[in-house]
Amino acid sequence: ARLRELFPGVRLFSMYGLTECKRCTYLPPEELDRRPGSVGIAIPNTEAIVVDDEGNRVPPGVAGELVIRGPHVMQGYWRNDVATEQMLRPGPHPWEKRLHTGDLFRTDEDGFLYFVGRKDDIIKTRGEKVAPKEVETVLHAHPGIVEAVVTGVPDPVLGHAIAALVVLSDETLSERDIIRYCAVHLEDFMVPKLIEFRRELPKTDT
Repeated sequence: ARLRELFPGVRLFSMYGLTECKRCTYLPPEELDRRPGSVGIAIPNTEAIVVDDEGNRVPPGVAGELVIRGPHVMQGYWRNDVATEQMLRPGPHPWEKRLHTGDLFRTDEDGFLYFVGRKDDIIKTRGEKVAPKEVETVLHAHPGIVEAVVTGVPDPVLGHAIAALVVLSDETLSERDIIRYCAVHLEDFMVPKLIEFRRELPKTDT
């Protein structure tokens, strides 16, 4: 919204891509306000679908791995057959490969894509899969929380328990307050079981 105020005559496109396939999706400018957070739909001559661990397309609203098929997908990694086989896997036709991005997405009912998180960041708890980013987004929306990061910690019953490290602007907030807040906005299995308060979170130079 701020960019559009600064450059009123410019049409802005939100896009998604990765090194192995530079541009995969785009969100038309007229959809920016209607679908906040979306990276749109596949660019022309490209297929972008969300699949489960068996490679089957998942229904709208369900998170799965984004798979790309199109002429601009890379041919492979230089002298790295193992990595190439992990990323490029057989598609519906014997002569083609599909790019498995390792990124988790979900779609809405109209097929617009929303980033959920990295597949290798997923926390498995109570037989469910939780993307830390989804929990962090809810925590960051709380006016009394400045920063938050979510991780999984080993638990003998749950497999892993959801733990949140938070920096507060409102020092009166308690662990119970935050858990109750999350319970309103998240599925039960996504609610953090552990809350740890920090004065600041460690950061890299970048």
